[in-house]
Amino acid sequence: MYSFLNRRDFLKQSGTAALSLAVLPGFARKVAPSDRLRVAHIGLGGMGTQHLKWFAALPDVDVVGLCDVDSDHLAAAQKVLQGIQPNANVQTYSDFRYLLERKDVDAISCATPDHWHAQVAMLAFEAGKDVYGEKPLSFNVREGQQMLKRLNRHDRIFQLGTQIHAGDNYHRVVELLQAGVIGKVSTVRLWKTGFPPVLGPANYQEPPKTLNWDYWLGPAPRSLYTPERCHFSYRYFLDYSGGVFQDFWCHIADVVWWGIQPKGLKTVSARGEAPEGSGDAPKWIDVDYEFDGLKLHWTSTAPNVPGAASRHIGAFFEGEKGTLLCDYGSREITINGVTMTDVPEIPITLVRSPGHQQNFVNAVKTRTQPESNLEYARQMTMPMHLGLIAYRLGRKLEWNAKKEKFRHDAEANALLTREYRKGWDWV
Repeated sequence: MYSFLNRRDFLKQSGTAALSLAVLPGFARKVAPSDRLRVAHIGLGGMGTQHLKWFAALPDVDVVGLCDVDSDHLAAAQKVLQGIQPNANVQTYSDFRYLLERKDVDAISCATPDHWHAQVAMLAFEAGKDVYGEKPLSFNVREGQQMLKRLNRHDRIFQLGTQIHAGDNYHRVVELLQAGVIGKVSTVRLWKTGFPPVLGPANYQEPPKTLNWDYWLGPAPRSLYTPERCHFSYRYFLDYSGGVFQDFWCHIADVVWWGIQPKGLKTVSARGEAPEGSGDAPKWIDVDYEFDGLKLHWTSTAPNVPGAASRHIGAFFEGEKGTLLCDYGSREITINGVTMTDVPEIPITLVRSPGHQQNFVNAVKTRTQPESNLEYARQMTMPMHLGLIAYRLGRKLEWNAKKEKFRHDAEANALLTREYRKGWDWV
C-alpha cells in the first residue's frame, strides 16, 4: 500500500501546484473566442480527471469532448467539468475515433492506460490534432519511434505529462548542473521506494455493464475480465504497463536527461523480484546503465548516500567537484564538505514555465514544441523500456544507440515491439 499512498500524495501535490501555476496571475482575464483552444479528453479515470481539472481551469481553453470506455468515468467527469465550466458544450464518446473526426477539436489530452498511449496519439496526429499525453510516452520502444515519425509527418505538437518538469526546483537544478557547479558528472543514482500492492488471485467474472472490456484491452493480448487487471491496478501487469518502475521513471529521470543529457548508451543490466499475487510487473527492480562517460543506477531502495534515506524518490549526481541531491521540490549541493540549497552567484538562465498545461496551450498556438516534447520524451523514456527487457531476460544486454537495437540478440530485439491484437492495429 506504500506506493498507493505515495502516488496519491504526488497527485495531490502536483495537482495543486499545476493549478496554481495555471490560474495565476491571469485566470480572471478574458480571452477572445478566436484565441481559445478547444480540447477534448480521452481517458477519464483518476489521472484523466486530473487532466480535465487542469485544462478546464485555464482561461484560454474550452473543453469540448469527453471520451472513456467506462460510462461511470464519463458521468463523473461531466460533473467535474460542470463545476468548473458550467456553460461547457461537451459531447461524450465511448470510441475516441469518432471524437477525432470532429473538425472543431484542436487538441486532445490522453490519459488512457499505458498500452493505449501510442495509438491514440498517432491517430490524433493523423487527424490533425495536437496531443498532451500522460506518461509513459509509449508501451515499447517501437511505438516511440513511430510516434515521432508521425508527429513530424503531420507537423503536430506534443507534450508529455511530466508535470514536475514545470516546477522551479527542476529548472534550478538544471541551471546548476549546466553551469558546472559540481563539475563533470560521472555517476547518477535514481531511486523510488515502495512496493506494488499484493493483488489477490484473479477474480474472473463478467465485466460491469458500464465497461467495454474488449475496447479497454484494445491492442493488448486477449484476457478474461478481472477487476485486478483494470483501471488503477492495470499498471502491475506487463501486458499493460511496467509497475512502480514504469510509473515513476520519467518523473525523476526527467531532471537527469534535462540536466546532463546522457548519450551513447552501451549496456543495460537488471535485477529484480517477481511480486506476490496475480500481478507480474516486478516487485522491485534495480537497473544499471552504462553511457558514454556516465554510469546511471536505478534502485528500489534509497542508495547509501547522504540525504537519500529520507526521500522516497530522488536523484543523486556525483561530479568531480561535488554532489547534487534532489527530489521533486528540494535540492542539496555539497562541495568540499559544505552543503547548501543553492549557489546564488549562478544566474537564472532558463525561462520559468507558465504551468505545464499552459506551456502546451501556448505551444499549440505558436506552433513551437513545448518543454516535454516528444523527441525529448522518447530519449528519456527509452532506457526505462530497456531496463524492463533486461529484467525479463535476466541478463546483461548490449545496446547500439545509433541503430536503437540490441547487439547480436534477437530475443531482446523482439521485445522492443509487440504485435497488436488482431483487429486493434489501427495505425
